[in-house]
Amino acid sequence: MRLGLALGSGGARGWAHVGVLLALRDLGIRPDVVAGTSMGALIGAAWAADCLDEMEDWARAQTRADILAKMDFSFSGGGLMRGSVVMQVLSDLGVPDTFEKLKYPLIVVATDMTSGREVWLQNGSVHHAVRGSVSIPGVLSPYWHDGKWLLDGGLTNPVPTSACRALGADVTIAVNPNAKPENALWRQPQTGESFWEQFSRNSVMTHIVSPLQDMLGNDEAATGRPPLSPNYAEVVSVSIDIMTEFVRKTRAATDPAHLTLSMELGQISLMEMHRAGEAIDEGRRMVSDNRDAILALCDAD
Repeated sequence: MRLGLALGSGGARGWAHVGVLLALRDLGIRPDVVAGTSMGALIGAAWAADCLDEMEDWARAQTRADILAKMDFSFSGGGLMRGSVVMQVLSDLGVPDTFEKLKYPLIVVATDMTSGREVWLQNGSVHHAVRGSVSIPGVLSPYWHDGKWLLDGGLTNPVPTSACRALGADVTIAVNPNAKPENALWRQPQTGESFWEQFSRNSVMTHIVSPLQDMLGNDEAATGRPPLSPNYAEVVSVSIDIMTEFVRKTRAATDPAHLTLSMELGQISLMEMHRAGEAIDEGRRMVSDNRDAILALCDAD
């Protein structure tokens, strides 16, 4: 029996995949194949190169200041974060640049911007494939690879169980870090300066948004708009969540995994990469909570 692990998209919530893989290793379970979308592709590449411990150390060490330093305040690259950061991290961790040199089988899922179809990448450059898969709209610019402009794989296959089966998996475990309570895709922001407010203060957006607010005035009482309205990053994040959740449910209905590990990490927004520790710990907890079901599945003939 070949076990496949489908690692879903989710931005910073995707750090949970590290916890899931480490906890499975503690149980003596190593997937035979992994398919990853977006953040799942990044973590999948670290797993396939046997660099998961190094990835965890790097992720837990990142601070809010470190993440802000990786932001593109001019938006010159078409997104909030410099895309080169992704490939630099892979290189620094020792992930080889070709699929052929990986220790374990991996499929990276991206989306073709021209056709709107999903693309499975399993040959050539791992670094370029992952960079294309993590091209979250509004966050990272599309990436030109192998004759295509690639967008985030979560747009077409948020949790790629189908790709696992294409790699020969007989049994699949899906990992979805984007689970939400019913009718609760967005949480009202709390008081105090958030990560995104810190970003906005340093961003060119400040010079665009502030004059517009001054010109339009503050008519909250007349419009009934709440004092703390969604900011740019929240709108991008929730819009992607709404779209990918619809696609995920549709795909899961026709191509279900044998077991799905779903984590509610809504308190972590898309780009709060400095909160890796919380997501990793939740990934470990999810495996612990489903230990019996996982062992039963893996022991099945």
